[in-house]
Amino acid sequence: MSGSPPFFSRGSVQRFTLAMVTVALPLLLALRSPPLLSGTATSHLPIFVDVSQKAGLAGFVNVQGSPRKNYILESFGGGAAFLDYDNDGWLDVLLVRGSTIEDILNKGGDPICSLYHNDGDGTFTDVTEKSGLGAARGWGMGVAVADYNNDGFKDIFITGFGRNFLFRNQGDGTFVDVTDKAGLRGGGWSTGAAFGDYDRDGFLDLYVSRYVEFDPRNPPRRNSSCVFLGIEVYCGPTGFVGVPDILYHNNGDGTFTDVTAKAGITDLQNKYNGLGVTWGDYDNDGWPDILVANDITPRYLWHNNHDGTFTDQGTMSGVAYDEQGMTQGSMGVDFGDYDNDGWLDITETNFSGEPKELYHNLQNGLFEDLTYPSGIGDISFHFLSWGTQFIDYDNDGWLDIFTVNGHVYPEMDRPGTGTSFYQRPLLFRNKGNGRFEEVGESSGEDMKKKYNARGSAYGDFDNDGDIDVLVNNIDGHPTLFRNDGGNQLNWLEIKLIGTRSNRDAVGARLTLRVGGLRMIRETKAGGSFASTSDPRAHFGLGKATKVDSLEIRWPSGTIETLKDQPVNKFLTFTEGKSTSGG
Repeated sequence: MSGSPPFFSRGSVQRFTLAMVTVALPLLLALRSPPLLSGTATSHLPIFVDVSQKAGLAGFVNVQGSPRKNYILESFGGGAAFLDYDNDGWLDVLLVRGSTIEDILNKGGDPICSLYHNDGDGTFTDVTEKSGLGAARGWGMGVAVADYNNDGFKDIFITGFGRNFLFRNQGDGTFVDVTDKAGLRGGGWSTGAAFGDYDRDGFLDLYVSRYVEFDPRNPPRRNSSCVFLGIEVYCGPTGFVGVPDILYHNNGDGTFTDVTAKAGITDLQNKYNGLGVTWGDYDNDGWPDILVANDITPRYLWHNNHDGTFTDQGTMSGVAYDEQGMTQGSMGVDFGDYDNDGWLDITETNFSGEPKELYHNLQNGLFEDLTYPSGIGDISFHFLSWGTQFIDYDNDGWLDIFTVNGHVYPEMDRPGTGTSFYQRPLLFRNKGNGRFEEVGESSGEDMKKKYNARGSAYGDFDNDGDIDVLVNNIDGHPTLFRNDGGNQLNWLEIKLIGTRSNRDAVGARLTLRVGGLRMIRETKAGGSFASTSDPRAHFGLGKATKVDSLEIRWPSGTIETLKDQPVNKFLTFTEGKSTSGG
């Protein structure tokens, strides 16, 4: 993201590349694609309906600075999370809010989040004050949720401007702020966060991405050197000093240690502008790696060296830059196996004037940029995108891509810009042959509407077998997109409980075989843009009536295989006891 002339010039170069897509590559993809699940074709695709008002979420407003957006700080925050904080089997909702420059200076900020309890009937109850979360003040940015102390209850980590927050779940519906005791207060401007057990010791570690140095007491004023599309806007990140990311090691006693330097995370020197972050085993070696979206600086792909250190493979792997060798305004990231070949691919969102990237895993440590051949590049080019997820929204066995959008400059609503401040979501339906079809505008009236979105999370909040999407919008109420019709086809949702591994089994690899397809999912705790999704693994099964096999590779390295599992069920498997689901 940037308001600087160099960024705008780069966008002009990329427009020229739209005409350079070859025909041969899509044909090759079509020829090599595996078969579709029998009977998955349907003329009645699901639609998404905004039920936020009916669900009781419309009272939340994510204030992020002034409506005019005079400063860069005012345009980023707003993570979202699906979590089952009370273990009742229903996904609750947490939404992060920001503040204003005035409130930060005069009273330390505003309440950073709201927690909503799922009542199991399609509605939610605001339990923020009852839970003890209401007392926290600051400028909230993102959220990562996981059971960091292995006590069986989900804890909450919230990033922010000035400081971070760690809330320990006490198991009785309340949370206590243990940030300082845990050593996670941090400082500066933190944005994204995600948990992962990088040393496989059974305790979840934490990667925190951070952005730029910003002084609210002396913020940069608008000036004629900060323009976008010829319009004066607030000054973008090119004029700021970056803030290095932090990798925290979980000591297993409720505390964390900053091991950034020890682990070889060179952002200490690079100081790139960090935003979205997620973990995933991209090279299938059984160890979790880290993917970081950086704004107008190269993306990171931290390869896990199995000895407590990481090596950045972003440039060598082909994901640090676009196909022109240029940096992009990267926001959100996700890993997912969209072509069902058993290897994690990458989706990544960018600023307007840049396509939303799709990187195909070549299974040798390298990725191939298939943004345009896949059908994603042209349509996404003029959108400014944030939260993104691989989800199988229609349960046909192929991962689709849901992306939420919204510009950072209100001035983009002026005539002649070719874009807008408020933007509709994008839904790319996977056709199963390496190509995607954008079906957002045909997926319900609410999907045609424009929002100014930031964080997004996916999860089955109504437990009906299809994936819903939660979106946090700037200066407005959230959007809860209920999936209507995704469960026309069969499905399976799986919860894992680790024993030797971390209790949430974050980093576990599930491989499901059905109807000639092999699908993989990994358990995650943070991703998209500054958000956390349903930790349950969701598989669309088409019209298959049973699962041939399910392999679970636990983070500890233990592998368990189960045969002939049922469909249309919620199953729970415990490490070392996974002979049947319950």
